[in-house]
Amino acid sequence: MFTHILVPTDGSAAAQRAAAAGIRLAAATGARVSGFFAAPPATPIVFENFLPSGYRPPDEHAQIIERMAARYLGAIGRLAAKAGVPYEGVHVTSDFPAEAILAVAKRRRCDLICMAPHARSRIATALLGSQTQKVLAQATIPVLVVR
Repeated sequence: MFTHILVPTDGSAAAQRAAAAGIRLAAATGARVSGFFAAPPATPIVFENFLPSGYRPPDEHAQIIERMAARYLGAIGRLAAKAGVPYEGVHVTSDFPAEAILAVAKRRRCDLICMAPHARSRIATALLGSQTQKVLAQATIPVLVVR
């Protein structure tokens, strides 16, 4: 059925539920999983919940992003290891997460994207739009949205 499932994450509880579902599906079908995290480039402006929250030197901000990526992708990796599912984490820098998700899915020849419907606050979604909606609108492979 599926051989390679892309599981994007932003570290939210909703993304964790989607990751768990994607890993269960991978275990049932013999697929492998690529966890995915896209972060904006390190700038002096630091974001929390996708809204500006402070200032840091770019190198310090880059370290924060790397720790965040390791934590989020590590959580998916632990779930995959527990389920016996082959796993690889992918972290990219991008101002456009939906486009990055689609590009990585294509580059890695994924045949399913398994993601949460949303994770942001309503204000952030209104300002930035839903990345899931953008992926759904542009994907050429199936997208499983896990609530």
